[in-house]
Amino acid sequence: MNILLDDPETEKIFQELLAKIRLRKNGETVAQMKAHGIVYKMNWGASVISLRELSRQYEKNHLLALKLWNKQWRETMILATLLDEPEKLTEEQMDFWTKSFEQAEIAEQAVANLFVYSKFAFIKALEYCCGKKQLVKYTGLHLIGRLAMVDKKAIDEMFEPFFNVLFSLIKDPELGQIIYRTVILMANRGTTLRESCKNFLELVLEMEEEHPKKLAAILLEDIASM
Repeated sequence: MNILLDDPETEKIFQELLAKIRLRKNGETVAQMKAHGIVYKMNWGASVISLRELSRQYEKNHLLALKLWNKQWRETMILATLLDEPEKLTEEQMDFWTKSFEQAEIAEQAVANLFVYSKFAFIKALEYCCGKKQLVKYTGLHLIGRLAMVDKKAIDEMFEPFFNVLFSLIKDPELGQIIYRTVILMANRGTTLRESCKNFLELVLEMEEEHPKKLAAILLEDIASM
């Protein structure tokens, strides 16, 4: 990643944000997350809604985002995704952040708030779907769905390469929920891509494994009702 020289003003804002995060501490939320196996190195329990409201008080700042990410608190990582500048996002930074994801929540926030607006989004979505780590694959799948939802300028043909990787990933039961969401979002995009989704799912029905066939049947039924 590029090394940027720090500056006093950015450091001042950084320390200010850390103080404001502490004021949003919610021990009950932290306990509930731990009960569901969601554990962070440091988690103050601040809600995502409150962090979004906090981020709106500041201008986007790439250096600030890097400092926030490096702090590795749950809240600072979410704020980093909200305050970074998409046009300054590099492939190297996307890879570094993605490989360090330890919770799906952070992957989802990074994709929705930042990655989807990067010029590398389509390339990285496909690349991450072919990754080895489960959360990397999850990130790739989530990014495909977000692109289908928000990138109105992209032509439908840009989504066609994803069906090749989906054919392999749909066999993994742990990815079933995110694959369902991703396919539904692509099908919602328009008639052409909806037909591509249906053709893909018809092929999945011919697989030997039961899990992908059940998921394909559910998706086909839901897409038919659109």
